[in-house]
Amino acid sequence: MSEAMAEQIRVRLAAAFSPTELEVVDEGHLHRGHAGEGKGHFHVRIVSPAFAGVLPIKRHRMIYATLDDLMNRGIHALSIDAK
Repeated sequence: MSEAMAEQIRVRLAAAFSPTELEVVDEGHLHRGHAGEGKGHFHVRIVSPAFAGVLPIKRHRMIYATLDDLMNRGIHALSIDAK
């Protein structure tokens, strides 16, 4: 499931932001023992012209809006590095 979720995240972010760089890492193994045994923990690193001149908090909001329906339905925690 987590690899399928990582792919869904990749597809959505690629379609929304046409990134020059995109990496989605399943970090569930770092959170074993947490609720759900760490499932749903991801890190996103994305570089896109869509973020030019946009404050970091707005970049994060843009990403969360793109992934909105996946939050709490596969994504438990999301760390973001958006440039």
